[in-house]
Amino acid sequence: MFTGIIQGLGTLFEKRPSGGGMIFGLEADFALTDPEEGESIAVNGACLTARNIKGNRFYVDVSPESLARTGLGRLQTGSRVNLERALRLSDRLGGHLVSGHVDAQAQVKDRRRVGEFTLFAFSLDPALGKYVIEKGSITINGVSLTVNSCDREGFSVSIIPHTLAVTTLGMLKEGDHVNIEVDMIGKYVEKLLMEKNAGGAVTGRINPAFLAEHGFL
Repeated sequence: MFTGIIQGLGTLFEKRPSGGGMIFGLEADFALTDPEEGESIAVNGACLTARNIKGNRFYVDVSPESLARTGLGRLQTGSRVNLERALRLSDRLGGHLVSGHVDAQAQVKDRRRVGEFTLFAFSLDPALGKYVIEKGSITINGVSLTVNSCDREGFSVSIIPHTLAVTTLGMLKEGDHVNIEVDMIGKYVEKLLMEKNAGGAVTGRINPAFLAEHGFL
């Protein structure tokens, strides 16, 4: 579990194929204090398992599913990435609860300055658009952000100068793709509200009796 508060940047120094997936060698710009072999580290928002940790260098195995779902496969040697180590129970929750399981990729439709801030507009698969709400949380390349506005086709976010400076979001340009994780709460609520028939299959309808029983009606 993560918070979407990036701890620092890293550099991809090695990339090679392995069993249908890839092996990445990454070097963090910050010290990996008290490293644990096999710990989870979010790389551009994708939860990966760190191994062979030496100093601030480590390796991760990127599965075929991760390559298909994220933009990690497009990274080249020398690419910069956002890094966040897994949340400890004693840590502050500065962003929002992030699983590190990327839902899909979105594309930058527009980037423009609005005063001291930078406004990004992204396109998004309508199947995911229903989970994005105005002033709700969304994760872009591992960064926890607040949705400015949205519809079923996409959304916008306003990014402060500090976030642009300390993450890779400042490098984004129109046409680039980013990893997206929508707020998991919406998906859980939808799952709970879906009516099931006697055989246990989801029908796609919300059960009014369930809503009344739990005080929604």
